[in-house]
Amino acid sequence: MDEPKYPTSCVERFLDYVKLDTQSREGSDTFPSTESQWVLLRKLVAELRQMGIADVEIDPHGYVFATLPATTGKRNVPTIGFLAHVDTSPETTGAGVRPILHPKWSGEAIVLPDDPTIVLRTDEDPDLASQLGRDIITASGTTLLGADDKAGVAEIMGAAEWLSRHPEIPHGVVRLGFTPDEEVGQGTRFFDVARFGAHCAYTLDGGRAGELQTETFSADSIHCVFHGFNTHPGYAKGKMVNAIKVAADFIARLPPGRLSPETTAGHEGYVHPYIFEGGVDRAAVKILLRDFATPGLRDHEALVRGLAEEAVRAYPGSRCEVELNESYRNMKAVLDQNPQIVERASEAIARAGLELRNDPIRGGTDGSRLSFMGLPTPNLFAGEHAIHSRKEWVSTWEMHKAVEVIIEICRVWEERAPS
Repeated sequence: MDEPKYPTSCVERFLDYVKLDTQSREGSDTFPSTESQWVLLRKLVAELRQMGIADVEIDPHGYVFATLPATTGKRNVPTIGFLAHVDTSPETTGAGVRPILHPKWSGEAIVLPDDPTIVLRTDEDPDLASQLGRDIITASGTTLLGADDKAGVAEIMGAAEWLSRHPEIPHGVVRLGFTPDEEVGQGTRFFDVARFGAHCAYTLDGGRAGELQTETFSADSIHCVFHGFNTHPGYAKGKMVNAIKVAADFIARLPPGRLSPETTAGHEGYVHPYIFEGGVDRAAVKILLRDFATPGLRDHEALVRGLAEEAVRAYPGSRCEVELNESYRNMKAVLDQNPQIVERASEAIARAGLELRNDPIRGGTDGSRLSFMGLPTPNLFAGEHAIHSRKEWVSTWEMHKAVEVIIEICRVWEERAPS
């Protein structure tokens, strides 16, 4: 029942890719942000060429583009694309990943051997419970797995492998793309939409089988720098102003029961301090602002600025500089104007025998920015679960289903094109 419709080496590729440390790094002055990402990017170029795909290129910024030529006689089939990012989150180490295959998992708690305190349990993860009897892949307990987004990379490579070997499957021109630095918000920084040359694209960067996501957060970030005054602590009375205390006071003023990642779900936005650094003279806090309604970001910004001013008033002699940076916007505004792109993918998911899931992404993908750059790009499932953590896992069944959906999308676009 669970045998893949299109048996490919996507799982074997995935097990190979995750062993490469491709973490991106915030604040880097290079692009990609880490040299290690080049290893996987160049590996993908070599593997695509080994498949017999002639049109493969890697540009000076690390973007890998490739073309599967059309196999149909129809002339009006739009060019479509599939995208995935090679970098993994800098929040949890990705060095020395040791993937472990748990065949035909029978439902027991999965204790990861290199750190037995890391345990995967069905009562904590309902998605895991749905994979009973299937093969599960985890890391060993001391690293993330890298399913975000090496699962998507492997699935696109698997689909490319199958399509390149089966020209009898009718499809239009298909473009493939692999990008760096998505996890640090820079994945589309040098992405050349015109050179990619597609009518639309689909990122493979989601979770449960059947997911087709057309809605993301709108996102900004705020950098608050609190300035104090440092002097020798033995003689500091009436002189010292401790910037650490000012920043801590500001953080303590954030709403305790709402507007945080740990207290929100669904379409609720949040204000999330995620980096703190500094000392007595200067302390800085980086804060993520997220909301599905873009105007809501202005409310979050006003809240942060107001609380920073309150904290500064409580510590005479201190001051605060606040810098706002735009990150990305909810891609729903673009995709609602291009319903065909979503409809074609919905049909492909149904053909794969899956229930369509259209939950919003409580985050962003490269598709968020690409959609506003002229390349409408919804997000498809890749089988990623518990991402950015040492409990990250994938199901090989979901990986094969993702390959199937990619191929069915190619078929649907060809069938729906006029002769």
